[in-house]
Amino acid sequence: MTNKLLALRCFCTAAKELHFRKTAVRLGVSPQVVTRLISELEEEIGEILFKRNSRNIQLTPFGQEFFQKAEKFLQDADKLFLKKNNKDDLSGTVRITLPRLPFNCEIIQRLFLRLEKYPDIAIDWIIDQRHLNWTEYQIDIGIRVGKISNDNFIVRKIAEHYEYIIAAPKLIAKYGLPKDLEDLKNNYPLGSEINRETGRPWQWVLNNQEQFIPNRPMFLSADVYSEYAAVLAGRICALTVDFLCEKDIQEGKIIRLLPEIISTPWDIYIYRPYQNIVPKRVQIVFDALTDALQEIYSDRVIF
Repeated sequence: MTNKLLALRCFCTAAKELHFRKTAVRLGVSPQVVTRLISELEEEIGEILFKRNSRNIQLTPFGQEFFQKAEKFLQDADKLFLKKNNKDDLSGTVRITLPRLPFNCEIIQRLFLRLEKYPDIAIDWIIDQRHLNWTEYQIDIGIRVGKISNDNFIVRKIAEHYEYIIAAPKLIAKYGLPKDLEDLKNNYPLGSEINRETGRPWQWVLNNQEQFIPNRPMFLSADVYSEYAAVLAGRICALTVDFLCEKDIQEGKIIRLLPEIISTPWDIYIYRPYQNIVPKRVQIVFDALTDALQEIYSDRVIF
């Protein structure tokens, strides 16, 4: 039998109508189709469902019992496949991966402000510097800083950021200002972020012409905030994102070194995979999170 669900629907309609021709009219099929589906269903379960003669049909005792179970099954199936157009019925978890961002609390607050009408949508907020496997971690949405080369994602750019070479006044008082990049590389204590997957330091990528790996980094961390703490302590120079240090530069807590070197801008973007079918809750959260991010970053003078 090719369509058990259709056969069950045909049986339940016939059990209510007790008339195959009326059943056929309600289902929009021919009486012959009704007869065939009922016969195939009886053959499938190995029981007679109807006693029938030329004048009428009646459910057998087994048919009556089977009707109660089949009707409940169809009701559950209808609920399962029902398109939830009512926004109040939306529920489920949306998993979001992102690096640690300086406005994390504000992003979450503004996101939930936009999701107040959807109290049953749960958010799994996964802060991780790594690019997690979307299938393994069941990721729905991502936020990243950098560039994306995968064409299998829908991407919305939020803003651009630049990287600055920075140090604390305490360190500059000891070493003086570097004359150029070679002087910095050879004569100053540098920090470096660690690639968790390889355990090796990341390159300092200033632009297409100027990039290098510190020969002897004096502070290593996979966390940019920890590296920045080492800068504030006067221990190292570092290459750091502008939104992390801009305020401290303005207040004189941090000095920008070699400002004539302009770094290649990186994008902050939100993305999700291309899919033929996107759960409505994912689309709602994606749009709400995009709005929250654009609102936050549009207020930042640094961009």
